[in-house]
Amino acid sequence: MKIAVTGKGGVGKTTLSGTLAFILSRTYKVFAIDADPDMNLASSLGIHTKITPISKMRELIKERTGAEPGSSFGEVFKMNPKISDLPESLSIKYDSNENLRLLVMGTVEKGGEGCICPASVLLKALMRNLILKKDELVILDMEAGIEHLGRRTAEAVDIMIILVEPGLKSLETADRIKKLAADIGINKITCVINKISNKNEEEFVTRKLEEMELNVIGSIPRDEIVIKADMEGKPLISYSESKALKSIEDIAKNILIQIK
Repeated sequence: MKIAVTGKGGVGKTTLSGTLAFILSRTYKVFAIDADPDMNLASSLGIHTKITPISKMRELIKERTGAEPGSSFGEVFKMNPKISDLPESLSIKYDSNENLRLLVMGTVEKGGEGCICPASVLLKALMRNLILKKDELVILDMEAGIEHLGRRTAEAVDIMIILVEPGLKSLETADRIKKLAADIGINKITCVINKISNKNEEEFVTRKLEEMELNVIGSIPRDEIVIKADMEGKPLISYSESKALKSIEDIAKNILIQIK
C-alpha cells in the first residue's frame, strides 16, 4: 500500500503524514518517506537527532553510481544503480515502535543538477524501489507538486491525498495537482481538509472540491494542540486529547477503505 501526501506549502501535510505513519504502524510495517526538500518529517515523528539525507551521502552515491555528486556534464555513470538493500540499511528505526521506519531523501541543491546527475539518479532509483517493490506500507511526504515521482513510478501509488485548507490559494494548488496527477497516470486521488474553524469553512471547501470532481475523505479541525506538539517537539500521537488526532484516526480508516 503506497500513500502519497501532497498539497500547498504550509498546509500541514507533514503533520498528517507523520501522524498517519504512527496510526497505521499499529497494524502494518510502515516506511515514512520524507521526499520534501524542507525535510521536517523527522520532527513530526519526534525524532530530533541529526540526520544526513541520502542526497548528501557522497560516498554512497559514488559507490552506487560510479560518479561523484556534482560531476561535470557528460561524465559516465550508472543510470540503474543497485539500491535494493538501501531502504532497510538507511532507514531510521523509531525507538518505541518496531513497525515504523523513516527515510529522509533530501534534494539536489546545486545549480545544474536538477535533471540528470548521480545524486538525482540514486534518489529516483530508490523511490522506484520503495513504490514498486516494497511490500510494506509506504507514506510519502511530498513537496508541493508531483513531478519528481516520474512516469515510471506514479501509477504504482495506491492513493494520492491532497491536503487543502480554507482559502482559494490552497484550492488552486489542489486543482493543479489533480491535473498533473492525471497526466502521469495517478487515478485514485482524494482530499483531506485541514485547519477547519467552523462548518461554513468546511462546506465552502467541500463544495469547491466537488466542483473540481475531487472527493473528500475527512476534515481536520483547527487544533491548538497541533501547535503545542510542534513547540514541544513531540508527535501528535502523544496527545490523546487532540481533536485533530481523532480526526486523523478516522481518516486513516477511510484511506484503508478507499484502497480496498
